[in-house]
Amino acid sequence: MKNRRSFTPEEKARITLEVLASEKTLTEIAAKYGVHINQLQRWKKQFLENAGAAFKAENSRESKELQKIEEEKEALLKKVGQLTIEVDWLKKKSGFK
Repeated sequence: MKNRRSFTPEEKARITLEVLASEKTLTEIAAKYGVHINQLQRWKKQFLENAGAAFKAENSRESKELQKIEEEKEALLKKVGQLTIEVDWLKKKSGFK
């Protein structure tokens, strides 16, 4: 019985890009890497379904930073509102205008 060969994500991506380049047939690529044709087709399908994620990673980082800034802004506005109420109350109690 053969041992299963495992591929790193980088190897899978490189092989899948070779499949997408269509310079060789699936049979040739499968023989070259010792992978079944069905596996190559699954990798290709998975690669194409998740291709948009390559561009979302950058946006995700930016959106997390933007969300953090928005949360800080909200906290500061809340604090300013609280302090304004306190100052107004103190002015009223002390008779200071």
